[in-house]
Amino acid sequence: MIIAIDGPAGTGKTTVAHAVAQELGFIYFDTGAMYRALTYGIISQQIDLENAESLQQFLDTHPVTIKTYLEEKNYYLGQENVTDKIRSESVTKLVSKVSSYAAVREKMVSIQRSLAEGVNAVFEGRDIGTVVFPKADLKVFLTADLEIRAKRRRLQNGESGAPLEQVAEQIASRDAQDAGRALSPMKAADDAIVIDTTELSIEEVVNKIINLKESAERDLL
Repeated sequence: MIIAIDGPAGTGKTTVAHAVAQELGFIYFDTGAMYRALTYGIISQQIDLENAESLQQFLDTHPVTIKTYLEEKNYYLGQENVTDKIRSESVTKLVSKVSSYAAVREKMVSIQRSLAEGVNAVFEGRDIGTVVFPKADLKVFLTADLEIRAKRRRLQNGESGAPLEQVAEQIASRDAQDAGRALSPMKAADDAIVIDTTELSIEEVVNKIINLKESAERDLL
């Protein structure tokens, strides 16, 4: 069974998806972290995104893989463990642009689909239900008010981070980029269940998704 959880930053999708997977005993995959791993490599090796040949060569020689140690996922780019390097400000600023390139999305979608073969899994991202797994057994799209999302992201980053207004601007800019791109824009699938998490706790959202999963299973019988 594949559960797809999509949504913009600050809606709680990473925490929720991880908790749902734990509750169900499913494997959890953070596809955003995979794009971040690739973006880190593009930055560190100064790959010219406008040079199609150079970009394709990089993609072919630097596969993104995931290894699990003591239940913690580690993200590798080629042979390098980049887990601790993918949350930097430079990666955050560029990841949306990197993910807009057709060659990048084609490579990543192929990897993500291979990870799902023969397993029960929860995948979270921005185009899981629309592009990666259009026939997922359950599709959920999380939303929340921008102010709440900014507060959550600032709390996640620590009080010493950027001011709330700046965080909100960054999130709004990322939303516009992701929703406006020509290839695989971020949007709820037609058959996705939309959940507004603005006034819901993590536990409440998780319980809603568990109930939806049980309902989806009954429909499959």
